[in-house]
Amino acid sequence: MRFWKPFFHFGVQQALSCFFPVVIFATIALTKLVDIPVLADYDFILIVCLLTQYAMYRFGMETKDELKVICVFHLIGFALEVYKVHKGSWTYPMDGWTKLFDVPLYSGFMYASVASYLCQAWRRLDVHLVRWPKPLWTVPLGAAIYLNFMTHHYIYDMRWVLTALLFVVFFRTRVEYTVLGAVHRMPLVLSYFLIGFFIWIAENIGTFLGAWQYPNQRAAWTVVGWGKLSSWFLLVIVSFIIVAQLKHVKEGTARIKPDLGNDLPG
Repeated sequence: MRFWKPFFHFGVQQALSCFFPVVIFATIALTKLVDIPVLADYDFILIVCLLTQYAMYRFGMETKDELKVICVFHLIGFALEVYKVHKGSWTYPMDGWTKLFDVPLYSGFMYASVASYLCQAWRRLDVHLVRWPKPLWTVPLGAAIYLNFMTHHYIYDMRWVLTALLFVVFFRTRVEYTVLGAVHRMPLVLSYFLIGFFIWIAENIGTFLGAWQYPNQRAAWTVVGWGKLSSWFLLVIVSFIIVAQLKHVKEGTARIKPDLGNDLPG
């Protein structure tokens, strides 16, 4: 019982943190089950995303600063979507009034939902970072990862080089979180992988529901390849770096702690 109570509490907090991503995927599923009158599916999903964001802010589920972060991620994600769609990496096959450059505007919210999860979990689990590297290392690494998603179409794909570098940069970094008053730690790179893995699962659900398609899924749906897991792993790092740096700027060093040398349970 001593194990299950904190485990259950941790699961509940994680589920609450995933509220916005769950709304997005539930809405996508709804469009497959019900014909929405007047509106195209992509337009309906966008309206639900906008209303959900308003409701989360209005009822205190998100702060104004978190909403700003989510807007930044929407723009970053949408820019990447436009680029990748025009490179043929995937498509949005359905029609909609709110498509721009062949990409529905709601797509940016899928990236924003990752930021929403990070911000929510950060607050609900009282996250602190131990031995967070200096911006001199994290910012260029995050920028290089994001740019590699675009430049690999023209030059050598640097993802494995960047993956090796992130192990070097974040080797000593730990994420510290609190569950029912008990403080736990885990290696930050492990948390990157776990978040990326669950996003990969969500991506399989999204493609199964027809929210978007990869070229090998046009004839029939197939499981998204394991190679995409590395992409999400790296994208999570970009997301985490942005959120962590913004938290650092907003709150000073309150959540960036030195390592005191005593390992805590967890």
